[in-house]
Amino acid sequence: MDYLEKTLKELADKAASASSRHAVVGFDGFVDKIVHPVDQRFGPGDDYQAIETIAEFGSRISAAAGKSANIEMYQEMEKLGGNGPIMANAVLSAGFQTRYIGALGKLAIHPVFEEFAKKTEAVSITDPGITTAAEFKDGKIMLGNMAALDEVTYPNMVAAMGEGPLLDMFSRADLIAMVNWTMLPYLTNAFNDLLEKVFPNLGPHENRRFFFDLADPAKRSEGDIRTVIKIISRYQAHGAVTLGLNLSEAQQIFKVLSHSKVGTDERDLKLMAQTIRQELDISCVVVHPTRCAACATRDGLYFVEGPYCEHPKITTGAGDHFNAGFCVSQVLGLSPEACLTVAVSFSGSYVRTAKSPSLSDVANFIHGWASHE
Repeated sequence: MDYLEKTLKELADKAASASSRHAVVGFDGFVDKIVHPVDQRFGPGDDYQAIETIAEFGSRISAAAGKSANIEMYQEMEKLGGNGPIMANAVLSAGFQTRYIGALGKLAIHPVFEEFAKKTEAVSITDPGITTAAEFKDGKIMLGNMAALDEVTYPNMVAAMGEGPLLDMFSRADLIAMVNWTMLPYLTNAFNDLLEKVFPNLGPHENRRFFFDLADPAKRSEGDIRTVIKIISRYQAHGAVTLGLNLSEAQQIFKVLSHSKVGTDERDLKLMAQTIRQELDISCVVVHPTRCAACATRDGLYFVEGPYCEHPKITTGAGDHFNAGFCVSQVLGLSPEACLTVAVSFSGSYVRTAKSPSLSDVANFIHGWASHE
């Protein structure tokens, strides 16, 4: 494919500048506890038979109506989670100098974030949320405790870091990524405070880029969504704004903007991206289903097929890796089509290896992809 070869050439020309680029990512943080509900226990530790399907789990719960049930959750692992930390790790792997600010621990950094916090010189505002992910053969059920995330506010950012250092951190950034709006109840206020108190006071930065990911806003009201996308559009006065949306998110925003539902083919993806970009009057909107991706900029509409993986090692974080690949490519100055190609390759490499790739890894992945076309 021509766009694969074109992307490889652009990467070869521009990837070396990644180490001189600065990124700030925020503002969430989750501890992910991966558990298996126990059907029968035969001995200590992992000597048990798990409940295999969500339907079986549901039947077990339904049968307890009017009575009670005690279902053991056996914890297989505990790991770093949250859109922000996963995306920041991916941007870091691409070679950017990356700072993180978010919910990693109040009195002390939670152990799952310790290495990440050191690498990103992280500033923690509050304790992380907790996600208990019950895994089954046919899917997973995620139960969240997010009370601590109420403390993700602009005043608490200033309290954690100091106003001067906060302004300095943002002033240096080529990329500022603000993600997981849905799970952070006061983030709309924080976006507004940053607009009024931080960005007007920063010096000029010719190539500053903002990236926003709402993160599945289905549980938020249409009024809340309308308010936040209006605020996001105002960031365009301080840099180039990109709104990243998976297919479900794009359909939700399209509906909130009073448009009828459209399909999922290339034409429809381009239509949604173009319409949302024009109505928000921002630089770029990117829409990424699992098998392809499209974006709209002021210069045109672009689409690429993705390297779909039938049997991924991991899927959690695939969208965050797409976002990281797209943002990194924008900052490096790649063409929109190359940005899409790097993004789907960043995600494609991650779901196959369960590791965040470097730009060199991504180039090798694209070489392999091109050789199979």
